[in-house]
Amino acid sequence: MTNQNRRKFIQQSAFLTGSVLATGLGFASTGYQKFTGSAANFRFRLLRHASLVLEVNGFTILVDPMLAKKETMDPVGNAANSYRIPMVDLPFNHEELQQLLQKTDAILVTHTHRDHWDAAAQTLLDKQIPVFCQPTDEAKIRQQGFVRVTAVETEMNWNRIRIKRTHGQHGKGEIGKAMGTVSGFVVSYAEHSLYIAGDTIWCTDVEQAILSDKPTHIIVNGGGARFLTGDPITMTTADVAKVCQATASPVTVVHLDTVNHCLEKRESFRELAKTDKLTGRLQIPEDGEWIVV
Repeated sequence: MTNQNRRKFIQQSAFLTGSVLATGLGFASTGYQKFTGSAANFRFRLLRHASLVLEVNGFTILVDPMLAKKETMDPVGNAANSYRIPMVDLPFNHEELQQLLQKTDAILVTHTHRDHWDAAAQTLLDKQIPVFCQPTDEAKIRQQGFVRVTAVETEMNWNRIRIKRTHGQHGKGEIGKAMGTVSGFVVSYAEHSLYIAGDTIWCTDVEQAILSDKPTHIIVNGGGARFLTGDPITMTTADVAKVCQATASPVTVVHLDTVNHCLEKRESFRELAKTDKLTGRLQIPEDGEWIVV
């Protein structure tokens, strides 16, 4: 057994024996670096849009992988423009992407809209890799060929990492209903916890997650995504300001400048970050940047 296979076997065994309650500050520079202390145990990298790499307790979790090449997908319809997506490439070449996928130990999917779980990811990922998702997406992901899918009903433990599912609201009214069920996740290890809110606007679910879980870092999906009619379906600058008012923890905004219906840009959120009460606490990373939890 090779070292790589041995490591995978140990990780898979830990996954199988984990306790599962389920159905069935400031920026680090881009690139991989050596970290010490807490930084070595829990950090994340924004790849693009909502795609993240989490490094937690020596394990790598890929969140909401959209891995398609630039402009190879049709635009989101009924939007203010028709730019093909993704509008930017990943922050590394194909060889580096393959290296990342080889070292990835698990996938976390907040929901299966194609800007969070695309055909490229479904093709490139090993079908044996553990996938954690919301219950409503389990059957769909299994139908796509993935065999080790865990639907997180409430929470689970995997390799001493706690993953708790939260709720959200992907828009208001009829549009919100049409967007379907979405989830967030609080990923915790030791004294650190990262709340990945997912595709949601500011709502009671988000406020409750912040108050009850008291995350040490929060990631929200910005961009103020919207269609030609109706209200935004992801967070606007006004929503993010409310998140910051509800917590003293650092807040990172992602889900920007990649998909055509996300109309609020990085510049808008950076202007918000310049306000006195948010200086140094609201972070808007570039694609490829690492942040320590």
